[in-house]
Amino acid sequence: MLAIGCHADDIEIGCGGTLLSLARANPKLEVDWVVLAAEGDRADEARASAEGFLAGVATSRVEVLGFRDGFLPYLGGDVKDAFEALKDRVDPQLVLTHASYDAHQDHRLACELTWNTFRNHAILEYEIPKVDGDLGRPNVFVPLSKELVEEKLALLERFFPSQAGRHWFDREMFLGLMRLRGMECVSPDRYAEAFTARKAVLTP
Repeated sequence: MLAIGCHADDIEIGCGGTLLSLARANPKLEVDWVVLAAEGDRADEARASAEGFLAGVATSRVEVLGFRDGFLPYLGGDVKDAFEALKDRVDPQLVLTHASYDAHQDHRLACELTWNTFRNHAILEYEIPKVDGDLGRPNVFVPLSKELVEEKLALLERFFPSQAGRHWFDREMFLGLMRLRGMECVSPDRYAEAFTARKAVLTP
């Protein structure tokens, strides 16, 4: 599996519970984890958090790149080169990336390049709640147990102290979104993460 995020906490917020769930269900799971724009303390947080979330997987490779936060579209050629290099070394069965409707310019570019690069792969687009009010209508849901929800929240609080003072970064907000998605898919434990599957291939 390949998980792509623009910033230090994107993967964890968007699909951290799903990653924890897949790791429990698949002892042989291999994960490539790529963060595009993280520098200094944020890069340190990204690496530490990836290690925490991936503790249960069989094999993991974490890459934290130093592109400038908020400027990815203006560095398009270099970012495209990073995706081409990624394509040369990984051939994932599943790719998790940002949603195409996301209002953040970095997120949209990451999604576009994911689809450009991994044309014949299963791609699920995760959501990031923001002040932009750009949540979409996802069509794939991953129910989460209460234990996994608590683990996700604990890891977020542990590994991202730099974000603790931000008005949107708190347990109640993350829990609320997972509860909403859990309601939509009638999750047994009431919580879920949600994704957009733009294209699906069924092989009978």
